[in-house]
Amino acid sequence: MTPGTGAALQLLAASVDAKAVAEIGTGCGVSGIHLLHGMRPDGVLTTVDPEPEHQQFARQAFRAAGFASNRARFIPGRALEVLPRLADAGYDLVFCDGDRLESLEYLAESLRLLRTGGMVVFEGVFANGRTVDSGPQPTEVIRIRELLRTVRESEDLLPTLLPVGDGLLCAVKR
Repeated sequence: MTPGTGAALQLLAASVDAKAVAEIGTGCGVSGIHLLHGMRPDGVLTTVDPEPEHQQFARQAFRAAGFASNRARFIPGRALEVLPRLADAGYDLVFCDGDRLESLEYLAESLRLLRTGGMVVFEGVFANGRTVDSGPQPTEVIRIRELLRTVRESEDLLPTLLPVGDGLLCAVKR
């Protein structure tokens, strides 16, 4: 994650006054740290990842960054198995950095999870420039294009693309 992407995540979390954030794809915790910095001091980040060792790294990173253990809830598992168990309209922001092939399903779950005025954010939507290239593309790029089209055409979302890092697709739920 680039410093610009991290700064944008922090700003986006602050802009929705986030108290509850769901993150798809814990990774090593870098995005989570930026989200936590932008969240309210009493906010809780719920982060989902299929790799328990990723979550262990992130737990250590959050601690090293000075966050109390009660600021993050780690749920191991595949996002599409975990997300249905989370509360409807219980989140201010959903950050999606998981399997690109599941992005449309993440969008559907995010819309259920978000409160009105909440925001969904997808990382990596430029796919290193491949989303605008002509010619045959891998399935991952085709799915990102479908996501971009779906978000753009949705009457329930107010979207924008932020040209930081490998692209952030942001959309506010109306």
